Amino acid sequence: MADKAPGQTAISPECAEDGVSNWPAVQYDVSPYRTYHFFHQFRTNESNPNNFLKGVKWSPDGSCFLTCNEDNTLRVFSLPYNDIGGPDAPTSPPDSDSYEPNVVVSEGESAYDYCWYPFMSASNPDLCVFATSTRDHPIHLWDANSGQLRCTYRAYDAMDEITAAFSIGFNPGGNKIFAGYNKAIRIFDVHRPGRDFEQHSTVLGNKEGQSGIISSIAFSPTSSGMLAAGSYNQTTAMYREDNMELLYVLHGQEGGVTQVQFSKDGNYLYTGGRKDPYIICWDIRKSVDIVYKLYRSTEGTNQRIQFDIEPLGRYLGTGGQDGLVHIYDLQTGEWVSSFQAALDTVNGFGFHPFLPMAATSSGHRRYIALDDSEEYKTLSGDENCVSIWSFYSSGGGDAVEGVADVSTFKLGDLLLLN
Repeated sequence: MADKAPGQTAISPECAEDGVSNWPAVQYDVSPYRTYHFFHQFRTNESNPNNFLKGVKWSPDGSCFLTCNEDNTLRVFSLPYNDIGGPDAPTSPPDSDSYEPNVVVSEGESAYDYCWYPFMSASNPDLCVFATSTRDHPIHLWDANSGQLRCTYRAYDAMDEITAAFSIGFNPGGNKIFAGYNKAIRIFDVHRPGRDFEQHSTVLGNKEGQSGIISSIAFSPTSSGMLAAGSYNQTTAMYREDNMELLYVLHGQEGGVTQVQFSKDGNYLYTGGRKDPYIICWDIRKSVDIVYKLYRSTEGTNQRIQFDIEPLGRYLGTGGQDGLVHIYDLQTGEWVSSFQAALDTVNGFGFHPFLPMAATSSGHRRYIALDDSEEYKTLSGDENCVSIWSFYSSGGGDAVEGVADVSTFKLGDLLLLN
């Protein structure tokens, strides 16, 4: 059994559920303040500015977050529970990182996708795992405490060679891994590592269905048993989880789909694509209806630009090439506010599972000409960086009773120490 990382905390399911129910009335029209900042450790080579971030994802229990870099490295950072900052916290980046990661995992090739185990809990080391998919490699299951490889799940092509998954996701029950490939989805049993899997073609015998590379997978948060799969051929398809029956295909994205996410009530689906400036909201009860489109600055990049929905399901946040995070009201589809998160592309954004906080990651590939290489040798602290942000809450009557201000809403109040 791997030892627990120093200083790591555990959150009980009861505490997490109570955290969502006690979510304060967050003032998204007010710019948040930066609580923690990380950039120095991503400067592996000062003359190479291309070790950019590829995204950031909170663990389901909120105790830590996971980052992915161009240098094939993933890092796990714990969230200190005894100090989440206050309104007077400095907003400028310090000269050094706020703290070091608990775990650093090095993959052999470029990472395509990564995700947390849905029941991850720092109080149970057996559940502290995350999965990754990298080029020319099988799916890996990593121990988030020790950084050791737990299991591998291998898929083979017609030539009996290992083929890599372009997207991965655990089902809500946590017993299966769904992986996206070219015109196919393969399903692995979490408890049976190796080369055993179910294969389902996304193209039907009459050439209908969903073609292209399956680039993103998401499951409905309700008990509907539906999953959505995005493809680089600009389509999103809805399937039944139990038998992978194709229900319908959604058309309308201008670029290849890079992310799909359900609303908290499972009635709406949000999709975003590369070189596509809009996140599309679909009413999946009326499969052909586009409810509205949310703008973001992504029309000039092939990167995955993450968006996320807050725990109560009312607001959506997304990054973009302009370095801004835009917040939208999902009830109206209207823009609420934006704040400057970095000086380059904000490619990762995620709300904390139950605290009024968010994480951002930034960076993009820089093409350096021989005559201007000096310009890129040194990046500022607001480039190729990860930041943790804290939102202000309403001090008026709109605030949830007992939680009047975010500065008094401590993570330690919701954590169960081991």
